[in-house]
Amino acid sequence: MIRRLYNWTLSLAESPNALWALAFVSFIESSFFPIPPDLLMIPMIIARPNKAFLIAGVCTVASVLGALLGYYIGWGLLETVGRPIIEFYGKDDSFAAVTELFRENGALAVIIAGVTFLPFKVVTIVSGVAGMSIPVFIASAIFARALRFFIVAALLWKYGEPIRDFIEKRLGLMFILFCVILVGGFAALKFI
Repeated sequence: MIRRLYNWTLSLAESPNALWALAFVSFIESSFFPIPPDLLMIPMIIARPNKAFLIAGVCTVASVLGALLGYYIGWGLLETVGRPIIEFYGKDDSFAAVTELFRENGALAVIIAGVTFLPFKVVTIVSGVAGMSIPVFIASAIFARALRFFIVAALLWKYGEPIRDFIEKRLGLMFILFCVILVGGFAALKFI
């Protein structure tokens, strides 16, 4: 099933309505869809590097709007919609602990999940369950998703096809390293 979704997502990059398809995939990925929008965004930018930042902007806006849907699922539809999504991603065992963590460090968790390849939809749902402040949630989601998508767009715009392999194989690791440094910085500030 995942392979078919993956192939379907890639085929959208070649469609005449690719930008709308990207917006749709970005929206649903933030709340329940398992395939990240990067798979659509990368070939679109390589094909049209002059539109790299427009593509990243569409991806960011749609992703944040989809994150609001994910938040709503956690806030108001947890048992009917949210729980099956969380179970699908295998996060049901740690759900209570993660929810408590969000009550204390929600913004940081949204930023980390928003820039890495962690399942952002689980984070958006847990944010709603935890009752995270909506303005903080939106600001964190905008920062994280813009950072992720605009870095990818800038790298592809500047270096084109040669950077594609790096993005697909190593950018997730670089974002995780960034998050470790970010969390380490916050932890160090607490002890100063």
